[in-house]
Amino acid sequence: MATAATSAAAAVGTMKGLLPEQVKDAKAQIILGNTYHLGTRPGKDLLNEFGGLHKFMQWDRAILTDSGGFQMVSLLDLAEITEEGVKFKSPYDGSECMLTPEESIKIQNAIGGDIMMQLDDVVDVKEKEYERFKTATYRTTRWLDRCMKANENPERQSLFPIIQGGLFPDLRKISLEQLIARDAPGYAIGGLSGGEEKDKFWPTIHLCTDQLPKNKPRYCMGVGFAVDIVVCCALGIDMFDCVFPTRTARFGCALVDNGQLNLKAREFASDFKPLDEKCDCTTCKNYTRAYLHTIVTKETVACHLLSIHNIAYQMRLLQEIRDSIKEDNFVNFVQDFMNTYYKDQDYPQWVINALDAVNITLKKNSSDIVAHRTFDVWDDQEESNENLWDLQSGFKKLYLTGYRNAVLRDFEEEEAAGRVKGFRSAFRSQADVNPTVTLARLDGLLIAFLSKCKSCLSEEQRTEALQIQKEIKELQSQFYEPSSALLEETLKSKPNIKIFERKNFRLESDRCCQDTSCSTAKVGECCTISKETGKIETHLIIILARIRTLYHSTGWKVPDFL
Repeated sequence: MATAATSAAAAVGTMKGLLPEQVKDAKAQIILGNTYHLGTRPGKDLLNEFGGLHKFMQWDRAILTDSGGFQMVSLLDLAEITEEGVKFKSPYDGSECMLTPEESIKIQNAIGGDIMMQLDDVVDVKEKEYERFKTATYRTTRWLDRCMKANENPERQSLFPIIQGGLFPDLRKISLEQLIARDAPGYAIGGLSGGEEKDKFWPTIHLCTDQLPKNKPRYCMGVGFAVDIVVCCALGIDMFDCVFPTRTARFGCALVDNGQLNLKAREFASDFKPLDEKCDCTTCKNYTRAYLHTIVTKETVACHLLSIHNIAYQMRLLQEIRDSIKEDNFVNFVQDFMNTYYKDQDYPQWVINALDAVNITLKKNSSDIVAHRTFDVWDDQEESNENLWDLQSGFKKLYLTGYRNAVLRDFEEEEAAGRVKGFRSAFRSQADVNPTVTLARLDGLLIAFLSKCKSCLSEEQRTEALQIQKEIKELQSQFYEPSSALLEETLKSKPNIKIFERKNFRLESDRCCQDTSCSTAKVGECCTISKETGKIETHLIIILARIRTLYHSTGWKVPDFL
């Protein structure tokens, strides 16, 4: 297998929506199988009987298997970690099972993966407690020794240790020293890509690659964004894995050289070009953006077609990286890639710093840089009508933190939690917004609220949240051609405070205006507000007040930046 390479995720023995031969046609060299899920279903006995996953799913190329350790983070509510191993409660039937280092290797031997991962003690990278990471670092080494002893096929199945230590350099160095001493055939860097800041992510990668053997593959787990891949390759990484290409396809997004195409956006309704004119995948050869716009997120075939393209895009990117390295042209490749990806934008500082650490200095053509305009909060911005639709349907800028976590993982609950974090992060990132963006953000708050509180909401609370969402969408749809009659109709609904009252609950006591005769707290019924009910500002204030009341009723707090 040539490197740099990435493993296409086939967690349960299949790529979602794709046949093995389609994955091969996309030029994938290796796929990833999830030990926890495959060990639960179909189980190691059936896999042994069938002769392994290669035969079971008709895949004649390489397979990498993870150890199941990642589920310590993703299914933490269902897991108990001890020195013996990890006790899980099955998400399928609720039964308990113990995953020890020995059992993890037994399952991986049954799967028959060409590359296996040790069972490691995985800690959420955002955890702050040093002692927990220290325990995990030393335990991971002890578990590696148990995994090596349990491996029944060391000549045929390579076992990679996983470097731990969180974002603590001293612990990473300890882990590196201990694991390198085991003289493994390759090494993985774990415990990253979990939402940590990029300024902490890349130095950790650099620290590890600087000490790992140069003649053995170095695998960065959970990395799948194009920029991350290019930067990590520059830092010395050879292998990657991520569910991102197929997961983002399910959200209606196609990967291209300058980022993503959100095919739900109206701009593609009459666009008869292929997704990428340089791409030779079957999707780009046969289907237009307009066709895909018509069916994305509605028909399962859209996910299928976009997955084919996204995997092909990622494989082509890695082939270009390999070719540039062979031709001793990698520095120029990185420069060209970044110029294309960040056309008309400044490079992120973390990218500049990471590449500078390996003597790659990015240069930006001054003609490519567009002056950034700060929009006034109430700027009409009529020429940017499409931006509203992107925000409504595509979560275009929301993957910065939480949405990124959601994409990296393949669990619905984590996806929902990730969206919540993503909304919060994106809201903070752009404080100066016009009304359409504000409305989209308020809509996002409600999506987050309904997702996280669905099990504890009363019928009245849920009805109020859905009603506010409806009013937001009505106001959005009328913003560019406002109708006084329609706005007045929308403004008629007032918050029903009583249905949200509960024992020992009080609203904020500060008043919404300076009029001392006003007896109303921040609930959207202030005398000042009622005098100007025909204005956009008024409706936004009312909606925000109702959302604040709704949040408070369940113990949530509307973020300060709103």
